[in-house]
Amino acid sequence: MSKRLHVNLFEMNCVSHIVHGMWVHPDNQRHRFNDLDYWTELARLLEYGTFDGLFLADVIGAYDSFGQGPRAALEEAMQIPSNDPLLLIPAMAQVTRHLGFGATFSTTYEPPFAFARRMSTLDHLTRGRVGWNIVTSYLPNAARNFGLPGEVPHDHRYEIADEFMDVLYKLWEGSWDDDAVIRDRDRKIYTDPDKVRAINHEGAFFKVAGPHLCQPSPQRTPVLFQASGSPAGLEFAARHAEVVFTGGLTAQDVRRNIASTRARVRALGRDPQAIKFLVQAGVIVGRNDEAVASKLDAYRQLMSVRGALVHAQSEIDLLAWPPETPISTVTAGRGQGRAGGIGRGVLAGFDPQLTVGQVLRQLESFDRDRYFVAGTPSVVADTIERWLDEDDIDGINLRQYMSFETARDFIELVVPELRRRGRFRESYQEGETLRERLFGAGQARLPAEHYGARYRDPANLAIPGQPLRFDPPVSRAVPVG
Repeated sequence: MSKRLHVNLFEMNCVSHIVHGMWVHPDNQRHRFNDLDYWTELARLLEYGTFDGLFLADVIGAYDSFGQGPRAALEEAMQIPSNDPLLLIPAMAQVTRHLGFGATFSTTYEPPFAFARRMSTLDHLTRGRVGWNIVTSYLPNAARNFGLPGEVPHDHRYEIADEFMDVLYKLWEGSWDDDAVIRDRDRKIYTDPDKVRAINHEGAFFKVAGPHLCQPSPQRTPVLFQASGSPAGLEFAARHAEVVFTGGLTAQDVRRNIASTRARVRALGRDPQAIKFLVQAGVIVGRNDEAVASKLDAYRQLMSVRGALVHAQSEIDLLAWPPETPISTVTAGRGQGRAGGIGRGVLAGFDPQLTVGQVLRQLESFDRDRYFVAGTPSVVADTIERWLDEDDIDGINLRQYMSFETARDFIELVVPELRRRGRFRESYQEGETLRERLFGAGQARLPAEHYGARYRDPANLAIPGQPLRFDPPVSRAVPVG
């Protein structure tokens, strides 16, 4: 069988998420993000289109490097205002039966015990349709929001995250036996106390007694998503992640990234095929070339370059420079860090010999990325098939330009074409969990070789601060704070 596409809609509980400036379009619904009906309507639409899920990004700080404060982010609605993603999921689960939900949560600033309870609750309420995007939070403003003077160093965040995961696995996988809940009405015993245990975790960053407050949920551990390109992040992903967000400028770049991750996964004792790779993709589709061109033109007219600069945490306002100025002149004397002050993310990789005007024109376009296609349904389907077959990816997070136009166009125009080619599901499997949708029937739980599965053995809970590993333990730095 040809590989079938996994697809999530990439969302955030805010006005302007990825493509900035589009909120002003009269047909865009982004201003309704505070309205629960927005989210339930969207969930019903995605389930009608048999999407894998709705993936919710999040940040816990403001983008304040551009202009040395949050003013520009506030004016552009660039991920501020924004709301908590976790609180949306129960309402969307109530109006759907199959759609999955991925939510972003940081391991750096909040303790693991309360988060473990929230995710187990969501796994119960959704009947196993929930996943977690593991992030460590990179915004300096996020650190200041939690009482720290500045951003926690990158690799130190991953040391914290590694122990955070140990605590979660102990709670989710080891604190309760599968058959702990007996509901014995005659003896008036709901849970057998001999089958529930404290975890008594004592580590460098966390001290958690347990037991977990929730009985075992359908998946126990939610599906684990992660995106990272750093050595520390890739090592963390190889140990923990089940779905990795990746990317690259060419097919060779992407295949190399995937192959290196699979190799590290294998070295850690996991099945290298028990991990999926998704990319963020932009798809603009119309019934004919004229409709596609019209959408492209409308979107480009609205695209906010200023919003992109804010999102990139740019310390330089390129809009203030003459268009003919070489980028090398703009960055002269600013050092090598963060591309000489231009910022990271959207501005990374620009040739320093380009002019300011050339860079701004590229930012205004939608076709810099390999994972972008604009065309009729057959053109879009051809391109997606090439991504699947040449790049070795498993699916996409669909980037939104307009709500709900982007999702509706994909459902009405692209999904039928992919189905005709055997590249997209015809229907959901009744009762499947999100993990089963990704990895197959009967695989609702973490596989036995996954790092977290070791804590199903109660003996492994009794090694305080010294979790067993397939590889040498990472060094534990001095606790934050």
